[in-house]
Amino acid sequence: MRLLYGTTNPAKLDAMGRWLRGLPVELMGLSDLPSMPEDVEETGDSPLENARIKAIHYRNSTGMTVLAADSGLYLDGLVDALQPGVHARRVSGGRMGDGEMLAYYAELVASLGGRALARYRNGLCIAFADGRLAERFDDSVASEPFYLVDTPHARRTPGFPLDSLSVDIASGQYYHDLPSRAADGDLAQENGYLAFVREALEIII
Repeated sequence: MRLLYGTTNPAKLDAMGRWLRGLPVELMGLSDLPSMPEDVEETGDSPLENARIKAIHYRNSTGMTVLAADSGLYLDGLVDALQPGVHARRVSGGRMGDGEMLAYYAELVASLGGRALARYRNGLCIAFADGRLAERFDDSVASEPFYLVDTPHARRTPGFPLDSLSVDIASGQYYHDLPSRAADGDLAQENGYLAFVREALEIII
């Protein structure tokens, strides 16, 4: 079946395609459509709310079954009011590009002593063409904890600027220096995404 992933970010589309490999699904991104649907404002207060907003909007715009995801970043040592959460790219009302985001978080982590324990909480929603919704927002689709540090790695991945500040807890290595499979994202999160899509689409493998 054709499944539209509600993103224009090629790095995110590529990652999701790898995570869902093996499923009988033709994954498409918004940029693959003949005409681009209008953007939707992500006004939710949680990753799941934003995923739901995007999935329903793009389902209604295209008539396709749509998978949408959203993430929130949470750092130890920050009070709730300062947690990036779902606004990790937004500061003072503006949206940061990759370079701005990298500089902002390097400075923020420096203020926390140069290293901070971090985790992404993820929300997933599939809006089916027939109107049904399937959702998940629990630890099965959350990232493993990792460190954000204040000194960036030299390598950059467009769309994933914070990978350059991310360090694996067990090895002490930057994500960019880990073996290629580990650098794609943690296995627990990948398996959680795969299980959610398989269950939601009732795919037996």
